[in-house]
Order: sequence, then structure tokens, then C-alpha cells
Amino acid sequence: MSAIRSQAATLSARLSDLFPPTTLAAELPGAGDVSTLLPAEAQYVARAVAKRQQEFAAGRECSRLLLAQFGIVDFALRMGDDREPLWPDALVGSITHTEHFCAVVVAEKTRLSAVGIDSEVSGSVKPELWESICTDAERAWLDTLEVSQQAAAATLIFSAKEAFYKSQYPLMRQKLHFHDATVEAEWGSQRGSFTVHAPGSLAVRREGGVRGSYLFHERFVTTGIALA
Repeated sequence: MSAIRSQAATLSARLSDLFPPTTLAAELPGAGDVSTLLPAEAQYVARAVAKRQQEFAAGRECSRLLLAQFGIVDFALRMGDDREPLWPDALVGSITHTEHFCAVVVAEKTRLSAVGIDSEVSGSVKPELWESICTDAERAWLDTLEVSQQAAAATLIFSAKEAFYKSQYPLMRQKLHFHDATVEAEWGSQRGSFTVHAPGSLAVRREGGVRGSYLFHERFVTTGIALA
């Protein structure tokens, strides 16, 4: 088992601020408590290694806390055919987990059509990965930054694309590759915004691209996208 001790999921104002008002977020540092899984949830990780079980449990703990804010209790958050979480009919949501950190965002479907959240260890996207993740425009932008900032900026690009994919996929079931989208980010502060341009995405074709927000916190970067 992981040496990282389980903690309780808590509501997260700093992450909900990445999304429009009335959107709620929760976070959990460390490992999730596998014993909190409902039987219908536990079946998905019954044969998984301990690390995967703990990550899965962390996501469900955060989700359970958020669903309770909307008056929904004892709801088993199952997985779809592509391993996506199956939310209650009235809600949209998104889950992310990285090394010892998990976050979840949930909103009412009458307010948002989809949300996407992603967290990564800042600086984890090294130069040898940039060609497979970044478009020519993104790599040109990275070259304008100080070398000490480039890995963090590349991680932001990666995370923004992951959040974008999570937001658009439930709407159109359309699988995208990293080079199908280009990220333009404001840079130079802990919190900022970015725009994703993905002309091939049927779900989100709109002039000017799709806006999102990011936050660097502790050793992570978290990105969020909401589709109205």
C-alpha cells in the first residue's frame, strides 16, 4: 500500500474558481480510502493494483462529497464503455487524479453542457515529449520562454488538452489526438487563462476557440474548461 496516508475529501473554492459560478469542486491530497467504495464501484478495480484502487477511491470520495451538495446520496458512480464516469442525469462532472492528488468538478446540466478538469505534476512534461504533445505553434511559444519555465508551460499545454478532451467527449464521443488542438496560454502568473483551438472538434466549433482557466498550486497545475 502507498505510504501516503488517506485524507478526507474537501470542497475546494480555489478549484471551483476555475469554472463559472454554481460549479462545485472537491479535492483530496494523498491516497483514497478503498473501503469507502460502494460495491457497484469497487467491481471496476477489484483486480487492480493498490495504487489504481486508491486513485479510483479518491475520485469517488470527492464525487460523493459533491453529489451530496446537490442532494444526491448513496449514488454509485459507475463507468461507461470508455471508462468515463456516469453522472446522475441532472449533472455533469469530471474527475482527475495524478501523483498523490485528486480533484473533481460537478455542475448542473441546466447550467453547463459539459466540464473538464485535469491536474498534472508541474514540470513533468519533459522536452523529449514535446514533439508528440505540442503543435508547431506551441513549440514555437515554448522556445520564447526561459528554459527554467518551459517544462511547466509544456505541462500546462498537456493539462489544458486533457481538460478539453474530457469536456467535449461526453457530448460527441469524439476521440482527439494532441495535435488536433492548439493551446494559447496567458503566462507569467500562478493563475491565468488559456484558449484551446480545435477546428476538428464537432462539439466545440466556435469562433475564437474555447476558453479555460489554470492554477499552479503546490507542485501541481490544474486546468478547467466549462462548455455553456
